[in-house]
Amino acid sequence: MPLLAVENLAIDVERDGQTHRLVHDASFSVERGETLAIVGESGSGKSLSALAVIGLLSEGLGIAGGSITFDGRDITKLDEQAHNALRGSEISMIFQEPMTSLNPVRSIGHQITEGMRLKLGLSRRAAKARAIDLLEEVGISDPAQRLKQYPHQLSGGMRQRVMIAIALACKPSLILADEPTTALDVTIQAQILSLTSRICRDHGVGLVLITHNLGIVARYAQNVAVMYGGRIVEQATAAELYRAPMHHYTRGLLSSVPRLDIPRNVPLSPIAGAPPDPLQVVPGCRFHPRCAAATERCGQEVPAPHHHGGHQVACWHPVIERPEHAMVQA
Repeated sequence: MPLLAVENLAIDVERDGQTHRLVHDASFSVERGETLAIVGESGSGKSLSALAVIGLLSEGLGIAGGSITFDGRDITKLDEQAHNALRGSEISMIFQEPMTSLNPVRSIGHQITEGMRLKLGLSRRAAKARAIDLLEEVGISDPAQRLKQYPHQLSGGMRQRVMIAIALACKPSLILADEPTTALDVTIQAQILSLTSRICRDHGVGLVLITHNLGIVARYAQNVAVMYGGRIVEQATAAELYRAPMHHYTRGLLSSVPRLDIPRNVPLSPIAGAPPDPLQVVPGCRFHPRCAAATERCGQEVPAPHHHGGHQVACWHPVIERPEHAMVQA
């Protein structure tokens, strides 16, 4: 039984008296110690799916269908009190921007130890000792001194490490990381991703890594789900997805990633057009207006996900042969 199993998740928003569907029948699962990357452009529904899991959908948004099963329990319709009991102690989240997620008027020590004292019942001394251990584990030097500091006194990379420490503080089974490397330089990005995936693997914690960049996840994720327009259009192991992507959107994402084995004077191949407005109704496959392989059927019928080899792909015309330009190694 997977640690987290999301089946046919649908999320709606109420806007001007009308109901709009933002996430359509999303299904994915995560095992203990496994990293699943959910990849896609902004507005594809990645963050909404994660917020639904942890019960933090904004007012006006709601789960309209499907189920979310965590550790054998259906948590789809939990009330706020029950969700609050899960947060931190069993499911934690690393938010996108630590400068706005951390409280600027509370010390780092207070923010790390608060959850441990509330959720685990630790004394002030025990919570402080565990906070020091956590800061050491996430690679922050002089942790005892850092506990006394405030977010503005730390660099972006250090603040993100503090967010990881907070997420781990109450020993959760699942961590949701929403764009955890936003605004960090590429070296720090690699350090944060490597650190997060290693700690989760060592502690047997399931990790859902949400990102718009397919180029950074091959080394850190075992499985990848690609989202577009509120739908999961392709799922596979990271190795298989990079070896031979089947959906034309996945191929487009890979083609737009810079690679060391392609001469610098060869231009990248961006995906033409722009993602659809989440509130816009697009008949058929939502990617068809941007897809060079689209046919009349693509603009009329929504493709159902089907299995082919090691992939699950929702496309009427998937690429079956191995593409020569497929990314073999990140």
